[in-house]
Formats: sequence, structure tokens, C-alpha cells
Amino acid sequence: MKRLALVALLTAVPVAAQTALPPLAYTQLRDPDQERQARGLMETLRCVVCQGQSIADSDADMAGEMRALVRQRIASGEKPAAVRDWLIARYGDYVSYAPPLRAVTLPLWLAPLALLALGLWIARGSFRRR
Repeated sequence: MKRLALVALLTAVPVAAQTALPPLAYTQLRDPDQERQARGLMETLRCVVCQGQSIADSDADMAGEMRALVRQRIASGEKPAAVRDWLIARYGDYVSYAPPLRAVTLPLWLAPLALLALGLWIARGSFRRR
């Protein structure tokens, strides 16, 4: 009886760990050209959970849902640019690795330049003192 309970417990763990992701989260499209377009787009979109990985590389459920959305829309005939615009409208500019240049995203574009200028200014002062 105890063995039966242990076996039931051990077999229930993998079932509980499965997610309810859409089928297209891990399944490639039948048309290789459409899959190439979808894959290319997925590599340019940031996972909103992981934040450091693209949705193509992330194992998060949210990334899986986003992959499924990309594949569904590409399979229905939408162009990758239209799908990208739709995802940016839905999740915000942060979802893109290359956010558009707007007043709101201007600090994202100017911060690296400002930090580089600051580093050069500090290095210049350091070299002058020597």
C-alpha cells in the first residue's frame, strides 16, 4: 500500500510540472520560410520575464506564449514588421531590443553616449595629471 502511494506521488510530480502553453510555443511552422521569418523576429524581441533573453531563447511561460503569438500571426500571413509593431503596442517599447527613437526612449539612446563622454573626460583628466 505504501509502495503504491509512493509510485502515485512520484508519477504525479511530472504531470504537475507541465504547463498549458499553446502548441506553437515549441512547434515549428510547416512552411520553412514562415518559420525563418518567425524565428528572426523572435530573436529581436526581449522576454518580459527574463529581460536578458530573447523570446527565442527563454524558457519562461510568457516567452512561450509570445513565441506562439508570433508563429500564429506569421502563419496567418502577417509580415514580421506588423507582428513586431503589434507586440510593441501590446507590451511596450521594452519588448524590443531596438526601441524606436521617441521622446520617451531618448534616455535609452543617449545614456550610452553620455557615459562614454563622461569616461573620456575622466580619462583625459587622469592623463593630464600624470
